[in-house]
Amino acid sequence: MLAVKGDKCLLGRQKMWPKGMWSCLAGFIEPGETLEQGAAREVHEEAGIHCDPAKTEYLFCQPWPFPSSLMIGLILPAESDEIAVDKNELETARWFSRDEIRRVLAGQHDEMFAPPPFAVAHHIMKEWAERDD
Repeated sequence: MLAVKGDKCLLGRQKMWPKGMWSCLAGFIEPGETLEQGAAREVHEEAGIHCDPAKTEYLFCQPWPFPSSLMIGLILPAESDEIAVDKNELETARWFSRDEIRRVLAGQHDEMFAPPPFAVAHHIMKEWAERDD
């Protein structure tokens, strides 16, 4: 899922990832939650950002073999922008401009790179970056 606020999006990093790789936040739906509620909960748990589940935009889904899951691409408008990272979930998180994400996806950013094209996160970032809104 990609939390967005204006012309910026929220990405996170996990310690085990290669240096420079940033990605969308991710998580699992709990019993009794809708996709939208689970996505908003995960964004809040991992980064302290509030999102309204009712404003979540569904993009697409992809079967994922590990651990026999269905990956779902969502965009959530953020209601806040002050990040409070849960260090048990992420190493860090920060906001990136649409222009930065466009450069990342084009392989022209000198400090970071995106997940590979087979990853749902790559396509969520690409969908948002190509928009003009």
